Amino acid sequence: MTSQTIQAVRGMNDILPDEAELWEEFDQVARDWLRAYGYRPMRMPLVEPTPLFARAIGAVTDIVEKEMYSFIDALNGEALTLRPEGTASCARAVLQHSLLHAGPQRLWYAGPMFRHERPQKGRYRQFHQFGVEAFGYAGPDIDAEQIVMCARLWEDLGLSGIRLEINSLGSAEERQRHRAELIAYFERHHAALDADAQRRLHANPLRILDSKNPHMQDLIEGAPRLMDFLGADSLDHFKGVQTLLGEAGIPYRINPRLVRGLDYYNLTVFEWITDQLGAQGTVCAGGRYDGLLGQLGGKPAPACGFAVGVERLIALLKETFGDEPARSTAPDVYVAHQGELAARTAFRVADMLREAGCDVLLHCGGGSFKSQMKRADASGALLAVIIGDEEAREDSASLKPLREDAPQRRVPLDALAGEVGDYLFGDEQEREGQ
Repeated sequence: MTSQTIQAVRGMNDILPDEAELWEEFDQVARDWLRAYGYRPMRMPLVEPTPLFARAIGAVTDIVEKEMYSFIDALNGEALTLRPEGTASCARAVLQHSLLHAGPQRLWYAGPMFRHERPQKGRYRQFHQFGVEAFGYAGPDIDAEQIVMCARLWEDLGLSGIRLEINSLGSAEERQRHRAELIAYFERHHAALDADAQRRLHANPLRILDSKNPHMQDLIEGAPRLMDFLGADSLDHFKGVQTLLGEAGIPYRINPRLVRGLDYYNLTVFEWITDQLGAQGTVCAGGRYDGLLGQLGGKPAPACGFAVGVERLIALLKETFGDEPARSTAPDVYVAHQGELAARTAFRVADMLREAGCDVLLHCGGGSFKSQMKRADASGALLAVIIGDEEAREDSASLKPLREDAPQRRVPLDALAGEVGDYLFGDEQEREGQ
């Protein structure tokens, strides 16, 4: 009896080379984009103390109640959790290392997050995010800057049709007044509430507004609106955000039902949404969370951030441009060789060309020159460097263009890097010299 093949955990996906190259290209665009806005990288552990998320996200949330991968450390009995999102971890690190003592901080991080939920297209148990957080900035300018940043990323990626929705959640006191009215309203319609809404009614009624249950949408539409409870300061902050978005030419829609799924938000919240990915249309979301550092035991400080869903953006890139990366991933040079002396020489030549700035694929695994040249052609390389024992004895190699009808020629090894560089980069070098 044969043993069953081991598969990846459902909802935790392998990213194979053809798609991983697109991920690499996206990562590079994102890193350049973040650097242009003055955000600095940091890295946090994948595993955090479970109380961090219960305190930061909110105990009565789907994430904490249903979706976290939590376990007890067998060595010390500590309750640990694979991080379900990055903001709480980043805030914990800022407090632990006293980063705000040096002044306000613009930070970013990237990596996998984990939520135990039913996998579906665009919604996985292991998913990846670029998280962007700014600590110590109180005004609406940082809110607007982060929203404008996102618009710039879509432009850098060549994406269109991603629309912006914004809202204000006001202050904790304003939400409390709204909360009391919400509870009274939903209690009057208790029979129409589904099980989740009934469970949240007194613990977290604002989350009822985020329900996707189609049978409750008319009821939700008639609920008291948080915007009607906002005071002058909250309204001024929200107006400031809108003014700056107008200055930047960013179109948006105010969605009074946009509440976000995490308890730490206040004032500005926003989502960037596309209609090209079906039900999982939110590709980026965030907002202000001025109370989080205080919730975690630190000195209160203003903060604002957002997360970009990498899987969803990759899906959108593939929907827009197909599966191929925009940049070629082909090597510059394919080194073919046959013979014992030739193999040793080819090994040395490949590294010599890499030191000269070329991307080089060295043939491995033997085979005739004919089969090697087929692989060289299939690799997409512009040039083949061919070395037999005869060339190796003469300290030379044959240079063959693969993408044009040009003759093969013999080149001394001490001139090879220059010849290859002239062929690959000659026009570029001439332009730089002008």
